Amino acid sequence: MFNFVTNAYAAGSASNPSMVGQLLPLILIVVVFYIFLILPQQKQRKKHKEFVESLRRGDKVITSSGLYGTIVKANEKDVILEIADGVNVKIMKGNIVDKA
Repeated sequence: MFNFVTNAYAAGSASNPSMVGQLLPLILIVVVFYIFLILPQQKQRKKHKEFVESLRRGDKVITSSGLYGTIVKANEKDVILEIADGVNVKIMKGNIVDKA
């Protein structure tokens, strides 16, 4: 019985696949992961960055927390948002998700 096990193991090791054959599934997983997850995320990030850079005074916007407001003043990194008459809040530009 022990002899059978060692013979079966020896027969299996004689036909080792090449290094490329062993790495091919891993390479395919990485490529699929890149195509379906990383590329769309990069496109979405680029689109949001362009949107944020296009914001101007008077734009009606929605923040990531759900606040609706009008931009009163826009700086490079943040904006002053009027959410009600006389109620202004300062938020980072990146937290603005859409125009209202």
